[in-house]
Amino acid sequence: MATFFLGLFAARAMYGLRGSLRAWIDGVLTLPLVLPPTVVGFFLLLLLGRRSPIGHVLESVGIMIVFSWPATVIAATVVAFPLMYRTSLGALEQVNPTLLQAARTLGASEWIVFRRVQLPLAGPGVVAGTVLAFARAMGEFGATLMLAGNIPGRTQTMPIAIFSAAENGDMRGAAIWVVLIVAISLAIIRLLNYEKKTRPPLPDLTSVVHAIPTTAIAPKAIVTSSSVNKDRGGRIGLEIEAERKLENFTLKVAFRSGQGVVGLLGPSGAGKSMTLRMIAGVTTPDRGRIVLNGRVLFDSATNENVPAARRRIGVVFQDYALFPHLTVAENVAFGLQALSKPDQHARVERELAAMQITDLANRYPREISGGQRQRVAIARCMAINPDALLFDEPFAALDPHLRRQTEEQLRQTLADFGGAVVFVTHDMEEAFRFCTDLLVLDEGRIIATGPKHQLFENPGTVAAARLTGCKNIVPAKAITVNRISVPAWGCELETVNAVDVGLTHIGYRSHQLRFVGDIRGENVFPCWLVSANEAPHEMTLYLRLHDHPNDGDPAHLQADVPKEQWRSLNAQPQPWNIMLEPARLMPLKG
Repeated sequence: MATFFLGLFAARAMYGLRGSLRAWIDGVLTLPLVLPPTVVGFFLLLLLGRRSPIGHVLESVGIMIVFSWPATVIAATVVAFPLMYRTSLGALEQVNPTLLQAARTLGASEWIVFRRVQLPLAGPGVVAGTVLAFARAMGEFGATLMLAGNIPGRTQTMPIAIFSAAENGDMRGAAIWVVLIVAISLAIIRLLNYEKKTRPPLPDLTSVVHAIPTTAIAPKAIVTSSSVNKDRGGRIGLEIEAERKLENFTLKVAFRSGQGVVGLLGPSGAGKSMTLRMIAGVTTPDRGRIVLNGRVLFDSATNENVPAARRRIGVVFQDYALFPHLTVAENVAFGLQALSKPDQHARVERELAAMQITDLANRYPREISGGQRQRVAIARCMAINPDALLFDEPFAALDPHLRRQTEEQLRQTLADFGGAVVFVTHDMEEAFRFCTDLLVLDEGRIIATGPKHQLFENPGTVAAARLTGCKNIVPAKAITVNRISVPAWGCELETVNAVDVGLTHIGYRSHQLRFVGDIRGENVFPCWLVSANEAPHEMTLYLRLHDHPNDGDPAHLQADVPKEQWRSLNAQPQPWNIMLEPARLMPLKG
């Protein structure tokens, strides 16, 4: 038991430790595993022997360690400890960190995260470590002999008894001890193999770890979900101005959100998910300020940093982060520990009914589909009555049909939600359907922001235009206030609005290209088809302006047209006439 508690406590403490100090401490804790047992026994003798300072103190109060049964226990514990510690640490580190972050955003303190999520999921590894540590302690010889000696009936262990019997010529007695210890060892090996083969339900170690002082891990969580103001009278405002240095760039974000869903749009690795993590409190910015509904969550100037457990922010992670050892109902109830059992039950029933998953209450996450898991994740967040909801690409793992269905259901759910909503995606069409305002992130910088219609009509920069789905972007140069030169297309274009002298490119969206019957008019040019690609409901045409393409000539423009229009076009002789409407031209800066 001493090895179990000490090893588990050390593993939990080391799990949260980072930096060079961790390596030194880990080396000291693991040292008894690699040292010869007699050397370990020698160090214990120096530490606890009669001539040591500790030995003098203990002897003065009538306690003698050496050549006693406690010495046997101490020697076995010290030698077996590294196995328990290292195995438990490895098991704790194998638990998905996103699950721990999800628990924190639901109001769980570090102690509750450890007891209800991390330890149960690491249970098989902890059990294996316990069995291995017991086996190592049972076979200990050298350290025990050095510290406890060989006193029959008092400090003699089975390995020492075997040694003594063989040394005295009692081979029958030694053989009996050997058979006994081999039988116990085989039972231990069988237990380990059984554990690996069958993978039984995760053991409930809660009752065991109750013996570990909670102050050694973290103070009890302050769950505040029941105190959230339910009469918000409009969406809660979120303000963030934060900076964090990442591996390849420094993330700098600053925005405010009010009514509607704010979308963070950008490529993978642009800093979108990290922005959500900073808002949720699972990652700390290097500097900046985050305010939700007038409540300061983070301020580097005043060293204020509200823990994730007290921010009242629900997060729907990309992989949903459902606790695999809890049922659907238990997942939804996870953040409601401050409520009475009847209130918890009522709240869970309400949220399950709202997401139409009441019949899944007693199932485990592995037993339901991806779309159902997402509904459970949303219900779990809504159950804590959050002040804000953060969605990290929640539809990424769903097929197109299920994605549309889930989008509509989520839109209905959020219709009555009074908090701030931030939605991360790299899908331009998804962002346009779901969000009201957009921020475009690229390599940690906000390169464009505004209402979605305005942003799509005038993205302003080449990067923003590409990220919002513009397929036709080429270098351009202003000639006059309303006229630009486009060498790549071999033409000049008339614009409606005055051209900024800083213009470097021009953009035109592929679905806005118009085919006209008359060559007369502004920005109308003959074009020939280079190639075409078919999609279920439209055709993508690659066109070359001014002359018939030869083999190997590249296309100038990409046009996306409905199949009905394609059938009509395909029946007409080429060249076709295409118009680049002056009002739809997008002047861009590089």
